[in-house]
Amino acid sequence: MFNVLECATDQHDIRLVVLAALICLLGNVGVFVLLNRSTLCVETRRRHWLMIAAIAEGVGVWATHFVAMLAYRGPMPLEFGIALTLLSVTIAIAFFWAVFHWLGRAPGTVRSMGAGAGAAVGIHGMHFTGMAAIIAPARISYAIAPVLISLALSALLFGAAFVVFTATEGRKKIFLPAILAVLSIVVLHFTAMSATTLTYDPTQASVGGPILSREWLVPAIVLANLVLLALALTGSFVDRWLTDARGIADATLEGLAIVSAGQIVEVNRQLAGLLGVSSRALIGSAPSRWFVPVAGGTFDIQEGLTIEARIRGSADDDQIIEIATQMIEYRGRSCEVLAVRDLSDRKRAQRAIEHLASHDPLTDLANRACFVRALDEAIAARQPFALLAIDLDRFKAINDIFGHGAGDDILRRVANILRASVRGDDIIARVGGDEFLIIQRAVSGPDDARRLASDILENFAGEMDVARDPMAVAASIGVAFYPLDALDAETLQQNADIALYRAKSSGRGIAVFFDQEMDELARDRRALEHDLRHAITRNQLHLVFQPLVATAFGSVVGYEALLRWQHPERGEIPPDFFIPIAEEIGAIVSIGEWVLREACATAAGWPANISIAVNVSTVQFQVPSLPAIVRDALDSSGLDARRLELEVTETAFMRNRQIALKSLHEIRAMGVRIAMDDFGIGYSSLSNLKAFPFDKIKIDKSFVASISDDEASRSIVRAIVGLGRSFNMPIVAEGVETEAQRQMLLDEGCPQAQGYYFGRPAGDPFGDAARDRQVKSPAGHLSGESTA
Repeated sequence: MFNVLECATDQHDIRLVVLAALICLLGNVGVFVLLNRSTLCVETRRRHWLMIAAIAEGVGVWATHFVAMLAYRGPMPLEFGIALTLLSVTIAIAFFWAVFHWLGRAPGTVRSMGAGAGAAVGIHGMHFTGMAAIIAPARISYAIAPVLISLALSALLFGAAFVVFTATEGRKKIFLPAILAVLSIVVLHFTAMSATTLTYDPTQASVGGPILSREWLVPAIVLANLVLLALALTGSFVDRWLTDARGIADATLEGLAIVSAGQIVEVNRQLAGLLGVSSRALIGSAPSRWFVPVAGGTFDIQEGLTIEARIRGSADDDQIIEIATQMIEYRGRSCEVLAVRDLSDRKRAQRAIEHLASHDPLTDLANRACFVRALDEAIAARQPFALLAIDLDRFKAINDIFGHGAGDDILRRVANILRASVRGDDIIARVGGDEFLIIQRAVSGPDDARRLASDILENFAGEMDVARDPMAVAASIGVAFYPLDALDAETLQQNADIALYRAKSSGRGIAVFFDQEMDELARDRRALEHDLRHAITRNQLHLVFQPLVATAFGSVVGYEALLRWQHPERGEIPPDFFIPIAEEIGAIVSIGEWVLREACATAAGWPANISIAVNVSTVQFQVPSLPAIVRDALDSSGLDARRLELEVTETAFMRNRQIALKSLHEIRAMGVRIAMDDFGIGYSSLSNLKAFPFDKIKIDKSFVASISDDEASRSIVRAIVGLGRSFNMPIVAEGVETEAQRQMLLDEGCPQAQGYYFGRPAGDPFGDAARDRQVKSPAGHLSGESTA
């Protein structure tokens, strides 16, 4: 250790030693700056920075070594051969390049110490090759032990420098490793120099080849090293700034182009990708070569302007881009920045939303809102056109039987049929569940609409075979013309609906054209609907009662309440006419509740052995409060629930079957009896009998009317009576009008009957006028109150 200190203080020019130490410190600070930069780059750029760091470190260590060598003040002058001197610096660079690659981005302690050993070996190789370049009248010899010690100390200190570089952050990551590296180099140099002995030998004083003189070598080495270090560090900072600036430009989602004097001078990666070309292809070109304004005209750059454009030559018609401009200073010049944003996805999404807002999602036809706009536009154009209103026949029944999924499939098939029938400029809209409207444009007369209606009906017949396909539907069509039938949209659509109603009531599956007579009938119907809604409050409704008798003895066991409407102007309107209207407009709910309450209140004053039967509409079963209405009618009238009988038809099970069954079970739990009316003409009688335990079955009058002369009808009656016995249900035959019919029913075992033969519907059979009214018995005589 003493020899080392003596060598450094006594045998060297201390000024040059300090200079060498400063060169070494600056060089290592720069090297670790470069190494830190390499860890932040992608792999390709990292290799470049590792090579620059290796050159900087190799040259720095070499410069440190030779300045220190030149600081040596021995007994004899020293000069250096150029070849070996250059070889020494090459050795240092090569070793440091290998060491830095071996070190990697995030080395552990073992790898760092290994890298330190490699660096020490490289520095020793450089040192002793440089020593071999000495030209002096002496022989050089080395003590092995100090050389090995210097190698170990250098490896340890360089390894520690790499460990600290990996484990620290901030400024410590640069300066602490640099200090350790300087110590490693200084220890190696002076320890190795203390192990060196120069023995005077005149024979070694001269060698061939060029030599380096001491006088100018020191300033040349220092200057060259500082210049190299400055360039490396400057390059690092500039590269970092440029790379980060480009990274920021490439990180944006927008394409960017800098334009100067009408030409693109810089672009980012997003713009090149958007245009599908390389960045080099964009540099030097004019923006108008790539962009075409959507609004037309030439592409003109104006500060603060935002325009929509297309990419010139693009095959994608949906591609829309937005270009915003701003002035900046770039490379000392005033330039324009074009910020290019691809709006294609947004525009497609916007169009999709607009399409959904104006089209039916199931059939992709125009919806009601779109149709209203199209109809207003067609009227505003003041050109003749036809409006076709289309409704599907049997759709509701099919939807109820097969489910909504099957109904959706049918609607899609119908939409395709209509598309295949119309012209390209016609408008098809789905405006309801199974309601469609078509605007047939540019018609010259009724024949055009007649041909379209015929095509639609023919296409339905070809695609929907009602005879073979249980899920097939037909179409009814109503047609109105503009301006012949109406001048405004509301009236025109109303007239098309009137024609459609006539088509459905005239046999369905046909097309009907609106005329003035239809309008009069429609107005008459609307007036009737209005009066029907107010019939209860105007006291125009009343009940009559038809007896239900035992077939064998003719004794009355109950009455059926029947609704009548006495119109002040039209007289008595038949129930078969106004009840379907009431069901269609929804008035049947309030009317049915009134009938139920009135019948219960009336029957409460009858003998306890006489029951009352009330018909309940299918529409009433869609009201969840029906059981509560029945309970309230019983409570308010005081009628025993066992005397009330509700008659329902099989159509009550066709829509919302579960709701209907739930209501029936709740009503039956009160003690009310439930009878199936019009049995035998529904869709699935046996399944309905199995689904709900009815208390009575009523045979439809159509079978009773032909029982005398139609063996098939008699067989049906016989089967129904047998079915009633099997289910332990009483059977009632409706529509008995002759003695022969009564006798046949009695022979078949039908226990109860009802019809004109036993008595016509009349007022309260137990009221003030009942004493004057008698019921005709099977034998032809009249019975008193006991059989009334």
